[in-house]
Amino acid sequence: MKYDFLVVGTGLYGAVFAHEAVAKGRKCLVIDRRDHIAGNIYTREVEGIQVHEYGAHIFHTSDKRIWEYVNQFAEFNHYVNSPVAVYRDELYNLPFNMNTFSKMWGIRTPQEAKEMIAEQIAGLGITAPKNLEEQALSLVGEDVYRKLVKGYTEKQWGRDCTELPAFIIRRLPLRFTYDNNYFNDRYQGIPIGGYTAMVEKMLKGAEVKLGVDYLEDKASFDAVADRVVYTGQIDRYFDYCEGVLDYRMVRFEQEILDCDNYQGNAVVNYTEREVPYTRIIEHKHFEFGTQPKTVISREYPDEWHKGEEPYYPVNDEKNSAVYEAYQKLAEEEKHVIFGGRLGEYRYYDMDKVVGRALEMAEREL
Repeated sequence: MKYDFLVVGTGLYGAVFAHEAVAKGRKCLVIDRRDHIAGNIYTREVEGIQVHEYGAHIFHTSDKRIWEYVNQFAEFNHYVNSPVAVYRDELYNLPFNMNTFSKMWGIRTPQEAKEMIAEQIAGLGITAPKNLEEQALSLVGEDVYRKLVKGYTEKQWGRDCTELPAFIIRRLPLRFTYDNNYFNDRYQGIPIGGYTAMVEKMLKGAEVKLGVDYLEDKASFDAVADRVVYTGQIDRYFDYCEGVLDYRMVRFEQEILDCDNYQGNAVVNYTEREVPYTRIIEHKHFEFGTQPKTVISREYPDEWHKGEEPYYPVNDEKNSAVYEAYQKLAEEEKHVIFGGRLGEYRYYDMDKVVGRALEMAEREL
């Protein structure tokens, strides 16, 4: 059979594009290397709980059009992301807000918090930050940095903050209200029943094949479609001819516990560098679950090596230059659309992925 589009990847970008193409009467074949759909937003039911297999994904957006679009495929609950952070035997609210400052310094008013932070910043005398540590200290002062930024960041990147470039942290938002909502977006929630069911509805009408690698049989796949939408690694597509792009990866350690509530919150960050994981996710709290058991996932950031699952693009100067070279090669591939986190080598929130896919579909269709 001849298809109008071959979509490589069943994640959010590929699923949105395929849905739009099918709605316009196009024939789509959607393939994925994994044995499941939905890419990194894949959820799987364990003990009656929707488990986010590749880390927590909370949908949030300020774009009403995007919110209404995804609500075609799922009913979203009213979950609000309000993580907490553990530093030794202390517990703090995130993002940095008046609850954080009150607990840290025993103060009550925004003015007191502002004065404390300003005093700490002034005492450091940093005028031109030379690395991430100096950049963060110049934004939030000594106490917030040492307890809530330093260890967590060093675990995420696998190196000391003094070895990381300053531009990685352009800003650290300080909120002088008693508001624990992590996001400022107007719309926020988790699809009831999980993301996999949502993506399954998006892919309705398209033919889906799982467990197949496009690049291992590229010529055969290219022959069955007029156009290719490629959401995999752009450097792998070109056989790494301009060099290997860097990523950070995450290893997940999942555990079923014989209790109904392990930590009382969906997301708890561990900000000491000595604790090997960055956070523990308790999945049932995303849907206010009352199941007799609970499922937790510990997240361990790690160095990425070629052939492993890539997660976070490392958008530093070196990698940006390599990506630009691949971008030029991509422009010559007239029959291929490169999209998504891996195809565009950029970290995207989910709403931005949906928006990018809709833009591309509108242009193509």
